[in-house]
Amino acid sequence: MCGVLSLLMGFASVSTDLYLPAMPVMSRSLHAGTGMIEWTISGYLIGFSSGQLVWGVISDRYGRRLAVGSGLILFVVGSAGCALSNDVATMIGWRIVQALGACASVALSRAMVRDLYEGTRAAQMLSTLITVMAIMPLVGPLLGGQIVAVSGWRAIFWFLVTVGLVTLGALYTIPETLPVAKRNSEPFSRALFRYVELLKNRRLLGYLGAGGFLYAGMFAYVAGTPFAYISYYHFPARLYGLLFGLGIIGIMLANILNRWLVGRFGYDRILLSGTIAALGTSVWAGFAAHSGLGGLWGLVVPLFLFASTTGFIVANSITGALADFPHRAGAVSALTGAVQYGSGIFGSGLVGLWADGTPWPLGLVVALSGIGCLLSMLLLIPSRNELQT
Repeated sequence: MCGVLSLLMGFASVSTDLYLPAMPVMSRSLHAGTGMIEWTISGYLIGFSSGQLVWGVISDRYGRRLAVGSGLILFVVGSAGCALSNDVATMIGWRIVQALGACASVALSRAMVRDLYEGTRAAQMLSTLITVMAIMPLVGPLLGGQIVAVSGWRAIFWFLVTVGLVTLGALYTIPETLPVAKRNSEPFSRALFRYVELLKNRRLLGYLGAGGFLYAGMFAYVAGTPFAYISYYHFPARLYGLLFGLGIIGIMLANILNRWLVGRFGYDRILLSGTIAALGTSVWAGFAAHSGLGGLWGLVVPLFLFASTTGFIVANSITGALADFPHRAGAVSALTGAVQYGSGIFGSGLVGLWADGTPWPLGLVVALSGIGCLLSMLLLIPSRNELQT
């Protein structure tokens, strides 16, 4: 089951990271500017963030496997559409469809973990899954670079069609994790309205903010580094995956360490430490991007460290968000994912909007994201009324 859950959680990465080395080539093939190609990531995130809200409600009512399976079918259709696109507008449209399907796998795999585990054990399990899942974005850009070199960028999306079909088959080798007795039978419209009620919870907003701002910075990293490394610093596209993979290795190591630390200090303390580290490394990255100090490696090092903080922030912020709502795990997991990837829309979108041919827009967005991560933790401090009660 761990392998299938890791595969489901990896859909966000595999459907984005695989085509990163192809972005400069796609720009020329589709006759689109740098900013427009970066918006293919933003378009993907629009579908990915909004779709989770619907899948969360559906899964709480009808079970996890039906929702995930339906999403995988949509993912396959969207991937095929991307492969057949002849202009960037069409590509963005199909990326939204692709994301609407992929998000079901990611959001509901987290809910499946919550169905099976609680508290610290859930945080440890999520860290394990994220560590295993991190192999996908580590391999993705390297594999994508080779596919582009041999068969062109369209072959990447046909490969994703195959991945979707294989995962659909693997899904039905694991049992349903949400028993019928625990499903939510309230009307669909009422279930959607409850998202508004969830957003009134102060602690939940803190956890959502910590993860959301981190994702804004990470998707700025995803959207901006291909052009910063390849176009600005002239690093070979076929080797881009090596530099991108450094950040993934950092995430994997941090998740392994997080699994050990969270059992001793609790997920809230580790989350706070992670956001402090995110602030420091993101500001460093912003300075390096603006000044050019250290050249390529002057930028790679702080971005590597910033990416590594993902291992201390993501699993713990998800665990904190889910902890107070055990009977609404699907909805809370979906809301968490919607905020995280919705923030990624702004992160990647701003990098594209502010694109000026230098790494500075990337560094600026990453720095702002790190500041937001730490500020979100203020919401976890009990209010005066909460202290009095």
